[in-house]
Amino acid sequence: MIVDLHNHTAMCNHADGTIDEYIFQAIKSGTKVFGFSEHAPMDFDTKYRLSFEQMKQYESNILDAKLKYKNDIEILLGYEVDYLPNYMDERVLNAKVDYLIGSVHFIDKWGFDNPEFIGKYKDKNIDEIWQKYFDTINEMAQTGLFDIVGHFDLIKVFKFMPKKNISELAKDALSAIKKADMVLEINMGGYRKPIKEAYPSLELLKLAYMLEIPITFSSDAHAKNQVSLYAKEIVDIAKKVGYTQCAIFRKRKRFMIKF
Repeated sequence: MIVDLHNHTAMCNHADGTIDEYIFQAIKSGTKVFGFSEHAPMDFDTKYRLSFEQMKQYESNILDAKLKYKNDIEILLGYEVDYLPNYMDERVLNAKVDYLIGSVHFIDKWGFDNPEFIGKYKDKNIDEIWQKYFDTINEMAQTGLFDIVGHFDLIKVFKFMPKKNISELAKDALSAIKKADMVLEINMGGYRKPIKEAYPSLELLKLAYMLEIPITFSSDAHAKNQVSLYAKEIVDIAKKVGYTQCAIFRKRKRFMIKF
């Protein structure tokens, strides 16, 4: 997998391993451009992310690694930012990074992908929460704040599937992503979850391709052995749909490279 832009560090409090270990695995796997995008700080759900006081140290750590491994691999600096109105912070949104991933992990402050709160699904109308999720992705895209959409159909993580047509539920969100000129990541993290498939699904990726929405690749690694673990699967999916290029970012500017 030539590009891998969504990876974490131990500083988020729910990942293991060192920055060096992640980079060694990426180099071993043949990755040419490897990005760290730590869970950005915000004054909500603070247990699972950097603190604002740690931002400078995180950025320094990644920039040091960029210099250290410059002859072996290109290291990029980013943040994964939770789209949560009234909680996003200018210190993050204006950070001097290569890219920002916008992700939705909360529906009305409910952490729907967190196993701690899985019990709340029994009280929900699954069709309604799927629609609410994609409506929130739509809102996120319209802000114009982010470069990459994180794990586009994360709502499927625990395999609570809707009765309604998923493409219909997601179509407006995809249109908003296209209009915002954002990149859609193919994220292998879903293979490690009950859903056992990439984000987005093949069905939704085909729609993205029809809309000419560019893609990138992501391990979403929270441990060194997760780096490139399902690289073949997600690259094969992209090729099957018709993609031949993927995106990287330098200082918030997008570049496309062949894979």
